[in-house]
Amino acid sequence: MPEPLFTLDRPARAALFLSGTGTNAEVLLQSRLPHLEIVVLVTDAPATSRAPELAARFHLPLAALDIRRFYREQGLDSISLATAAGRRVRELWTRELSEQILPHRPDCGLLAGFVPLTNLTGRFPCLNVHPGDLTLEQGGRRLLAGLHWKPVELAIVSGQPTLRSSVILAQPYTGNGQAEMDSGPVLGVSEPVPVELLGHSLAELREIWTNRQPGAAEDLLRKVARHNLERLKTDGDHRVFPAAAEAFAAGRYAVEAEQLFFHEGGRWLPVRSVEFGRRGCRPLPLSPDGV
Repeated sequence: MPEPLFTLDRPARAALFLSGTGTNAEVLLQSRLPHLEIVVLVTDAPATSRAPELAARFHLPLAALDIRRFYREQGLDSISLATAAGRRVRELWTRELSEQILPHRPDCGLLAGFVPLTNLTGRFPCLNVHPGDLTLEQGGRRLLAGLHWKPVELAIVSGQPTLRSSVILAQPYTGNGQAEMDSGPVLGVSEPVPVELLGHSLAELREIWTNRQPGAAEDLLRKVARHNLERLKTDGDHRVFPAAAEAFAAGRYAVEAEQLFFHEGGRWLPVRSVEFGRRGCRPLPLSPDGV
């Protein structure tokens, strides 16, 4: 029998993390999830995120530590993990933030648009929602890994007709975090969301991708990607994240020899992932052709 990833005989106490507008966090707070109880909101941007507003509206405590201010107080202008000094300050920031979080006794975390990497993922399991289908691989590499709009741009220029959001089990990082980013088990994916090119040709968008210079200003491809990213958030993130989080808290996932299993119909099924959508959940076979 595979080893369950998470099991409790009571609802799991969850810390909910957000950095910006908090739309994913708001959906989670509004969802009725029998196996999850959100006990604290967490933010790295108390002055600009909606975390204080949501904490007040849902009568929840707020753990807040402004990461940019914290770095400046340590003598650094950038919050990058590219330098040893940046990584040292990140650990200090994580330690201080954890002192606000841990008294609420969280069993797990939900990263709902939380920007900075943090090794709190090693203290308790954390689920992260990602704007790309992380089940797509080539040569053992996840094709749509990356931050912000990059997964959507990659999907568009590679000719993908649809997009999916993914929910992954976030992993602790080392170094600058690039090797571990988006590397955890893909617990859930949304139903496919059709790509909209806004009347532009794929060839036109691919040319922009090929010729784009580092640090370039917003271009047509970025505009198209942002449009699709917003649609994916509504039709993807908002559907898959609550459902996958509830299934995780209910103990329906397990792993054996790095193979993901999902409990369905009274038995453990080996799966590539699980699709969550309007029709409920659908375990995905180990490969796209059903093998």
